[in-house]
Amino acid sequence: MFQEILTDRLRLRCLLPDDAEAMFAYRSHPQVTRYQSWEPQSLHEVASFIKDMSTAEFNTTGWYQIGITLQAGGSLIGDCGIHILETDPRIAEIGITIAPSSQSNGYATEALKAVLSLLFGTLCKHRVFASVDPSNLPSSTLMERIGLRKEGHFVQSLWFKDRWVDDVVFAMLASEWNCTVEHKLGMDSAFTCRP
Repeated sequence: MFQEILTDRLRLRCLLPDDAEAMFAYRSHPQVTRYQSWEPQSLHEVASFIKDMSTAEFNTTGWYQIGITLQAGGSLIGDCGIHILETDPRIAEIGITIAPSSQSNGYATEALKAVLSLLFGTLCKHRVFASVDPSNLPSSTLMERIGLRKEGHFVQSLWFKDRWVDDVVFAMLASEWNCTVEHKLGMDSAFTCRP
């Protein structure tokens, strides 16, 4: 089970049945669906998704979705997906969705920095990456802001919503995250995970 994480302003936690309405509202918003493969068609579909997540195990292969809430008030403002690769569980993919009404407040940056700390610092992943539509400039900027480097721009490599689209991959290695932590905290040696 996912253990909740507190940041300065946010609580990252398991999705709850009461989150369905808020999640459906932002997940079905045109500004969000433009870049997302999942476009829920009903509140029932979102409720079923949350129910499925409640029985899924965190840090096993496949996607696991966590809720992002404000500590003040507890309202759901988004969700973050963590995908542990079937081909190699030492590699994880991340994705994030923030409700349009809560965007441009630094919440995505704050949440993803906490997720990177979990993946590299606690779970000892080797590599974390994200796939971004190059026309989604705020997401590309976000990935760079949290320290991921642009690894490649793949031209018309994905069939998405009945057309070929480009895909930009951003990534970070555990050794790069350690250097970032060292630099920010002024440490002489990096945190390391041993198998």
